[in-house]
Amino acid sequence: MVTLNSLAYHFSNNNRHKKWRFFIGEFVPGPEDLALDVGFSEREFSSTTNYIEKHYPFPNRLSALGVEEPKAIIERYPDVSFSRYDGAIFPFADQTFDLLWSNAVIEHVGDYSRQVAFLKEIRRVAKRFFITTPNLYFPVEVHTRTPFLHYLGKERFDWYLRRRGQGWATDNYMHLLSRKQIARLCIDAGVTNCVIRPNRLFGFILEYWIYTPRDNALCH
Repeated sequence: MVTLNSLAYHFSNNNRHKKWRFFIGEFVPGPEDLALDVGFSEREFSSTTNYIEKHYPFPNRLSALGVEEPKAIIERYPDVSFSRYDGAIFPFADQTFDLLWSNAVIEHVGDYSRQVAFLKEIRRVAKRFFITTPNLYFPVEVHTRTPFLHYLGKERFDWYLRRRGQGWATDNYMHLLSRKQIARLCIDAGVTNCVIRPNRLFGFILEYWIYTPRDNALCH
């Protein structure tokens, strides 16, 4: 029987494959490159969790950063180097990494000022980066699978989620972004060499990909 959850996982799986194919084609990681995943998950909820750890072709050149204490994940991916941080400053020197991947994390780091700080840290430690984040105006809020009500604004949507028993998704759990807000974030974080690319599902913009192009074009 096809359920909403099974459909959601199907589209999520296909979308994760799509992002990965783009990342590999655009960034072409090699054995000499140091790569960083920002946002590993200690617990794996589906086959797409910790996607880069599962598929990166040179795991001994991959590091992963998260706010959780890495325990079980170290056993699952013994060749990857895992680090915990406080959610603020990345524990790496400037320009340590050639490539950086961060899938659907920036909407979870806190309010606008925290998102700016997060983006500044990405720019500081990596020469090139690939970030994704859901589109505020996609008709279905993808974390809670709620249609349209997130258009009412965060305060009202949080009230609804608490009434529905989804309080876990309120407050600083997520601050969704529009394209205009992403562009402003990039400016405020001093990120000028990036592309903001829409990724569509059924004609609607599902999410945005923010990445450093090969030619270091200005943010557009």
